[in-house]
Amino acid sequence: MGWRIVYIEEAKSVKLYLDNIRIEKEVGVLTIPISDIHTLIIDNQMVTLTIPLINKCCENNINLILCSIEHMPVSVINPFHGNYQTPLMLKKQIEWSDEMKAHLKKLIIQNKIENQLDLLKHYNKNSNVIAKIFDFSREVELNDSTNREGLAAKMYFRELFGNDFKRFSEDPINFGLNYGYSILRSQISKTLIAKGLNTTLGIFHKGYDNPFNLSDDIIEVFRPIIDEYVFNNMRDSIIITKKNRLELISRTTLDAYINNEKQSIFNVINIFIDRIIYCFETGDLSGYKPVRLIYGL
Repeated sequence: MGWRIVYIEEAKSVKLYLDNIRIEKEVGVLTIPISDIHTLIIDNQMVTLTIPLINKCCENNINLILCSIEHMPVSVINPFHGNYQTPLMLKKQIEWSDEMKAHLKKLIIQNKIENQLDLLKHYNKNSNVIAKIFDFSREVELNDSTNREGLAAKMYFRELFGNDFKRFSEDPINFGLNYGYSILRSQISKTLIAKGLNTTLGIFHKGYDNPFNLSDDIIEVFRPIIDEYVFNNMRDSIIITKKNRLELISRTTLDAYINNEKQSIFNVINIFIDRIIYCFETGDLSGYKPVRLIYGL
């Protein structure tokens, strides 16, 4: 599996050369082995991208992201079949039980809120807010029927970004969050597809117009690693800069903990998804292993 994230903003063309990606720039040429690449991000509307390279990226399950003129990731190119067992996995996925989905939703939401709490504690935020969100984490019911996730998120974001902050408004903070989440979501989608899973069929995200429902289930526990960067670097921003974008991308390459073991986030995503599959296939909820994020890096 590749390990490099390659971000391309200044190039004339990007093409396949033997088993390498060849990046042609005004000032020279750069070649990178395809086998090294985990994610390729094209953030330039004038770059020529060749079909043989796109096909090679799909063959190697490289996460290929295309960005808009505003620099926001808007498209991910994925192979039709990421795994020879895709039809079998689809059958299993369709048969995942509603009961197990309800239990896993509870565990994922609790894990997400606990990671949000750890971030607030790390930055010595209001103890009363922390105490209340802690209560929410203990009150999550099956299927989160009392919406503890939403209540916790409202207090959490206001504590990080101020009482006037509104999620999904058009401002630099939300742009930063959305940009980081988009990159992270694409990393997760790549891994799901490689395991033969269909990203459309979620555990608790069920949007009819969302081709990444399952990715949006998995991302929940990882979101605070993006929140931390935006909190530290973009609260007073007027625009999002190239430096911001590159640093948000790099957040997806940090380390985290799963099953008390420190791993790269790439590996943690892989293990976390395997544990979700295990829970569905065995009915054993003890197979769920929470993710713990590392802050202050």
